Amino acid sequence: MINRQREFASLAGKTALVTGASSGIGRAIAEEFAAAGARVVVHYSSSRESAQKVVEQIKDTGGEADCVQANFLTDSFPQFCEEVWETSGPIDIWVNNAGVDLLTGEGATLNYQEKLDRLLRVDVAGSVQLSKLVGQKMKERGSGTILNIGWDQADRGMEGDSAELFSTAKNAIMGFTRSLAVSLAPQVRVNCIAPGWIRTAWGDQASDDWQERVMRETPLKRWGLPEDLANLARFLVSEEANYLTGQVINANGGAIR
Repeated sequence: MINRQREFASLAGKTALVTGASSGIGRAIAEEFAAAGARVVVHYSSSRESAQKVVEQIKDTGGEADCVQANFLTDSFPQFCEEVWETSGPIDIWVNNAGVDLLTGEGATLNYQEKLDRLLRVDVAGSVQLSKLVGQKMKERGSGTILNIGWDQADRGMEGDSAELFSTAKNAIMGFTRSLAVSLAPQVRVNCIAPGWIRTAWGDQASDDWQERVMRETPLKRWGLPEDLANLARFLVSEEANYLTGQVINANGGAIR
């Protein structure tokens, strides 16, 4: 008999860590997980103030949260993983969302090689090494869920230096997701969200030409929001999705390029 009283995609009793959760997509995922009942560990790289605001927002709405710092450009992945386990206890849900921003701020001023080096270190090595470390701990415990972040255009192609670089990094992450899911099954599920045009900091200041392009390429005729990805993430890490692993799911308003 179906239990119709069960809360859909509940994360009650789970502990979740979200990397890069002080703003944007990561923040939306952290807040959504907390709303679903999870205790959330908010990772940040440099802005403790921003991370603390996320923690305070979660607590103000009745949730549980703490923050933890690590700079993935320089810090040790094994050390970070061990410190998290010691201070926060076993992690049930791990989201590899942290990534370098190459479109705004300092990142936009770097040359091609510098951008590639940062992407390989933070986006690729961060997702791969942390997933391996966390995945082994989860497998030994007998359960867990890992969620990675890709890009919907990575395996299709798009013009420009930034697109070339992001395609290199995100194709690696998406391929790794599929293989790691096989390695860690059946105890641990591993999936990936591939976002399309999402209105984060770059989208807010994008030129009129880019605004028009987004509308033209998106059948739903709007930018995606961080909250759209957070809703999908909540489902994918919940028991409602317990037959899904090794999947790369496009969240892009129906775009086909």
